[in-house]
Amino acid sequence: MAAVPPTEGQRRQRRFRRIPVRTLAPNLVTLLALCAGLTAIRMAFENRYGLALAAIVFAAFLDGIDGRLARLLKGTSRFGAELDSLSDFVNFGVAPGLILYFWDLHDLKSAGWIAAMAFAICAGLRLARFNVMIDDPERPAWASNFFVGVPAPAGAIIVLLPIYAAFLGLPRTHILTWATLIYTVLVAGLMVSRLPVFSGKRVGTRVPPDLVAPVVSVLVIFVALLIAYPWIILAAGTLVYLVSLPFGWLSYRGYVRRSLRGKSEPVAAAAAPSPPLTGTGRTVDKEERPARLN
Repeated sequence: MAAVPPTEGQRRQRRFRRIPVRTLAPNLVTLLALCAGLTAIRMAFENRYGLALAAIVFAAFLDGIDGRLARLLKGTSRFGAELDSLSDFVNFGVAPGLILYFWDLHDLKSAGWIAAMAFAICAGLRLARFNVMIDDPERPAWASNFFVGVPAPAGAIIVLLPIYAAFLGLPRTHILTWATLIYTVLVAGLMVSRLPVFSGKRVGTRVPPDLVAPVVSVLVIFVALLIAYPWIILAAGTLVYLVSLPFGWLSYRGYVRRSLRGKSEPVAAAAAPSPPLTGTGRTVDKEERPARLN
């Protein structure tokens, strides 16, 4: 019997399927973050660097909640993952590089532009590597505690440290301009490096009931301090983050040693010879064996 071709109404219904709100909401948050990153570029072009940095911080905040929102609503999708990567490249690669170039690196002309491009390119490479490593089936479970290299949102926040310092009163000199270039290239190198960095994915997923009020209080105080003293909080947070990088590497090495030790013990147990058995099934040591008569 020949198959009946679908009608025009069926084709239209198949083409325009209804999208559930739980899938749409995380993508809207991602698009809002993208708007913040693009606005940061505009603010930098207009020499309004305070608003530009605020937009980058706001984009980083939204980037931290869109994935969690998607998992909470069970609205994860391949489209959302690709949109998130493209948004992160603009927000945490292109935007910080252009902000630094408009702010100070343009004084170095081609050298400053190369540093800004290097940062944006390294952010794109970092995001591409992250997307590839997610699907690695041989990756151990404990590896989710670490990023490989500094993540793009953190790289965008810490690379702007020279601007924080300038807002805090550090004089802008030609030496500072060259220091900004070197610092930008170093942060770009950290993003594409193999350095293990704490991910923090398993921190704060479950809060005991008796700690809900203290945690909420700390968050409210932190947000209030960030609004009242933004440059001090951002500069201090950047320095603390940079100092914590070696501790992440040491913790990662500890996980690797324990993993290798756990793999070697079963192999050694399997390779050990079976103990000799007597007729009664009891193991007989050499000391318990009777001496052979001469």
